[in-house]
Amino acid sequence: GVPAVCGFVGRNQQLSMDQNLQDFEDSFVPLLAEARARDLQYRVEQCPMPGWTTGDNFHNNIGYTPGTWIALHRICERHGVGEQFRIHYDPSHAVLMGQDTRSIFQLLRDEGYAFLVAGFHVKGQVVDSRGVSAWGYGGQSVERGDWKDGEPSREPAEQGMAWKKQSVFCEHELPGTARHDPLAYLQNRSVDWLDHQLAARELLELDVPNTPLIVEHEYGPARVQERESLLPILKGSIAFTRRIDEAAACMYALQQQVLPAQGIPVQGVGREPYRS
Repeated sequence: GVPAVCGFVGRNQQLSMDQNLQDFEDSFVPLLAEARARDLQYRVEQCPMPGWTTGDNFHNNIGYTPGTWIALHRICERHGVGEQFRIHYDPSHAVLMGQDTRSIFQLLRDEGYAFLVAGFHVKGQVVDSRGVSAWGYGGQSVERGDWKDGEPSREPAEQGMAWKKQSVFCEHELPGTARHDPLAYLQNRSVDWLDHQLAARELLELDVPNTPLIVEHEYGPARVQERESLLPILKGSIAFTRRIDEAAACMYALQQQVLPAQGIPVQGVGREPYRS
């Protein structure tokens, strides 16, 4: 069998966030108890899920950020199912909310929750500065075409227009397909893959050889259906991911083990958490 199942927590838009925590306790704790009986973990992907409904609220998943991960895990701890609740981290969602991976991992470490991340979606996000200028990080909130006559459209194609909330200001990145952009990394508008993998090793409590790195392909223009066309795209992205991870492993070994063992200082400052 599998060791874990990934999914979301969701959100009841009719309730406050605190009421949603109670809803989680009532609904998820029994499920996690069943997971414990089967030696399974439930790993929550932290997508805020903007545009997944025709409502205008940006967050349709309360497990979207470290503050709520910790609140949810405390509920699980009270009921003896803390080991069953973990996070499947996707850096593209951090970019979507203006966050950077190193700061998120540092916060988890500072708060004593460096163990929470148990797996990764290797998927990026490239922010369109023009879209942010027009709509901010909340995305397109009006005139999307998903409402008709003052109520949500009943047509699935029109309901799908709610996705403009996200797509107006960013686009998913298949790792390796976006140009190297140091300024975008500093502005938290794209994923710095090397620092992402380095920060995971430095700040999280990981069993690295057994932690999954799952390449998730959601880059629209490259989502071709023909196998012979898609195969080289995926092979190239997976190769990129492996090489970046190997490079991060080498940097970590040099900076955390080899140089300190000989009393040699590590050069430079690197990306500092919370600075951005």
